[in-house]
Amino acid sequence: MKIVIIDYGAGNIQSIIFAIKRLGYDAVLSHDVKEIQEADKVIFPGVGEASSAMAKLRASGLDVVIPKLKQPVLGICLGMQLMCRSSEEGNTEGLGIFDLDVKKFSNQVKVPQIGWNQITSLKTDLFKGIPEKSYIYLVHSFYAPLDTETIASAEYGLKYSAALQKDNFYGVQFHPEKSSEAGSTILNNFLTVI
Repeated sequence: MKIVIIDYGAGNIQSIIFAIKRLGYDAVLSHDVKEIQEADKVIFPGVGEASSAMAKLRASGLDVVIPKLKQPVLGICLGMQLMCRSSEEGNTEGLGIFDLDVKKFSNQVKVPQIGWNQITSLKTDLFKGIPEKSYIYLVHSFYAPLDTETIASAEYGLKYSAALQKDNFYGVQFHPEKSSEAGSTILNNFLTVI
């Protein structure tokens, strides 16, 4: 199985590579369009700021490539947010895979949300074997609202999408590579079940 992590200069990629290695697989870090298109599974990570991350995707032409991918794609954290229509962060136009606009948490809660939180309303095989109210690890100031594409939710001042799915595209707001056993299971489900 060929697993490609999209390399566009945004993200702590090493922890994802190590998490995949712990599951017994090797992942390739690449920005090569052909290599990404030929992968069995694609992981689209992201840490940082939305507008500069989108600028990097546009500069490499990956903004056109990613929405056309046919194999399973997993967006992580900022990667999931960039898969949405837009983000309030830097007033950024996203990839438009998910028909959602990413919003900033209100000042009623401490921003960013950093740490462990529970996920509920789990749907699809991405969460196979994951009990309701499992704890996952998050670091984010922006969120995707609940929608028909929501496959897991979390609560931080309000309920929001902890995970999204549309066709072959999956997105998780949390970091599976830092979410202990639950995160390992979710990553493994993406690699083997989906």
